[in-house]
Amino acid sequence: MGKLHLFDMDGTLLHGSAAAVEISRLLGLDREIAELERGFAAGELSPPEFAQRACDLWAEGLTEPLVAASFEGAPWLAGIREVWADIRARGERCAVISLSPGFFVERLLGWGVDVARGSRWPAVPIRERVDPAGILSATAKVEIADELCARYGLTRADCVAYGDSMSDSALFAAVPTSVAVNADHHVSGLATCAYTGRDLREAYELAAAPW
Repeated sequence: MGKLHLFDMDGTLLHGSAAAVEISRLLGLDREIAELERGFAAGELSPPEFAQRACDLWAEGLTEPLVAASFEGAPWLAGIREVWADIRARGERCAVISLSPGFFVERLLGWGVDVARGSRWPAVPIRERVDPAGILSATAKVEIADELCARYGLTRADCVAYGDSMSDSALFAAVPTSVAVNADHHVSGLATCAYTGRDLREAYELAAAPW
């Protein structure tokens, strides 16, 4: 039976950072996005509220070249392409599911992931308001996992999740194998195993251990 490997992006594939942080850094909005991130982590902002506030920050300066530059310059873990190539060589599947904007997440398709699913933020340049219905949540990650299982003829029992924070807690609780990658307390107690470091290949090896 094959497996479906489900990866979070912010704080997991991105070491100590997030798409919104990397984009804001290039716009000179480090302080402003840090305050939004703090509010989101504290539960003061819902995912749609965070998205709208971030879009308001970016409305004047965000362009496609800047998104590309923020993606290329982000602190990605080493070995991402190699892990996904190995998964596909085994006849298995891999996906990234992230609350971050789809226009950033979907760039990972070029690195060899089967599916890259992010929230539907307004297109760049931002001229529209956020549609709350398009913004993902922790429970939406489980729904997308179920959708992908149905697509590939798998079940939750065939899934391996990789994540780092509160947005991954529902998925970690739903699947039998999970790897906490540079994680906080929200998922460390739920995970099958934990990894701290900068190389996804090492976390991937942990997931293959006979738990």
